[in-house]
Amino acid sequence: MGEPGQGRALRRDAEENRRRIVAAGREVFAERGLGATLNDVAHHAGLGVGTVYRRFPDKQALAEAVFAEELAEIAAMARAALGAPDAFGALAGFLEEALARAERSRGLRELMRQGGEVGAPLARARAEIAAHCGELVERAREQGALREGVSQADIAPIAAMVDAVMALPGGGGPQGWRRYLVVLVDGLRAGPGRGPLPTAGAPD
Repeated sequence: MGEPGQGRALRRDAEENRRRIVAAGREVFAERGLGATLNDVAHHAGLGVGTVYRRFPDKQALAEAVFAEELAEIAAMARAALGAPDAFGALAGFLEEALARAERSRGLRELMRQGGEVGAPLARARAEIAAHCGELVERAREQGALREGVSQADIAPIAAMVDAVMALPGGGGPQGWRRYLVVLVDGLRAGPGRGPLPTAGAPD
């Protein structure tokens, strides 16, 4: 049997390798999207691909680890927004911050477009973001700042619309997506002459 100190050193090495792999995966997926391979990540991390496979059995497992971490950070941003006195302004600010994160990560945008089952950490982070956004929407409604008919269910489609602008050649210009985010957010705001929104899914 090995010495106890050797076992601790091996565990430290394994954990350090995992951190290096996740950090490299974050950078590689951000630049190349989910089409990047574990070989790409291993090369970027300066590790052998066998080391990567010992920590993560496939690319999906690594992508889930990378983006669960990133979505948890976005969830923390949404949680922090709950402390602002102006709920509508906090919601708009959170959307801009979250989309700015997405702009810097092709992989994150691709992940957000995907449907289907995801692992528990990703699902938990997504649910936390949705819950915090829902609370901001309800508070903005109570403060009279929200247009009649707007609900928490409108937030994800707005993010998807902005993502579509980011996907345009040139991303709509240096501030293109922010321009359209302002247009969309202003459409949520209560104001004179603004009637209720049509019910989602209602027939023409």
